[in-house]
Amino acid sequence: MSRYTVNEVIDILMSLGNRGNIEGMKSYGIVSKATILGVPKPRLRELAKKIGVDHELALELWRTNIHEARILATMIADPEKLDNDTLENWISSIDNWDLCDQLVLNLLWKIDNAYENAVEWCMRREEFVKRTGYALLARLVWKNKIGRNEIENIIQVIIDGAKDDRKYVYKAVAWLLKWLVKKSWMRDIAICILEKIRGLRTKGSRFIVREVNRYL
Repeated sequence: MSRYTVNEVIDILMSLGNRGNIEGMKSYGIVSKATILGVPKPRLRELAKKIGVDHELALELWRTNIHEARILATMIADPEKLDNDTLENWISSIDNWDLCDQLVLNLLWKIDNAYENAVEWCMRREEFVKRTGYALLARLVWKNKIGRNEIENIIQVIIDGAKDDRKYVYKAVAWLLKWLVKKSWMRDIAICILEKIRGLRTKGSRFIVREVNRYL
């Protein structure tokens, strides 16, 4: 357990905030119903290192409805203590790609049943839940946590993601396919999926083909 209280951490985050960064974040599409302080990621990582793993504090930070506090929560939460109710609460409250990706990169790939959860989320309707699913699959491929069998079992799920014209969904599908292309033992599967996506002729599919072709 860390020596920090949630109020102490919020005070630190407030002191690290930068209004100029908030405007910069907006220009990259990082907007939220939660309060955004404009704390740089390196400062968040430094603070997370000082705090260490503290699951109870992570839960409290998420409840503050502060964007950076929630990102910090993803850095200090214990993946072994992340229960299904908390998972559902967290992914359902995501409203921007930054929080989505930080949750995936820092935490979700470490949890039990990460693959099964990812596939389930890919089939949900909510834009950022769906993005979480595809982004998590990309992270699992990146970290060599899943292989050919797992990808072959969800080829249609990946193709279905390319039919979704919401940019934060199809960009996550592109992210997944780029990582498949980068893994030599998955490259042929990626090319096969890409050819099927090419035939969709949708806004999302055109973006995906254009992006992934850069890695072929």
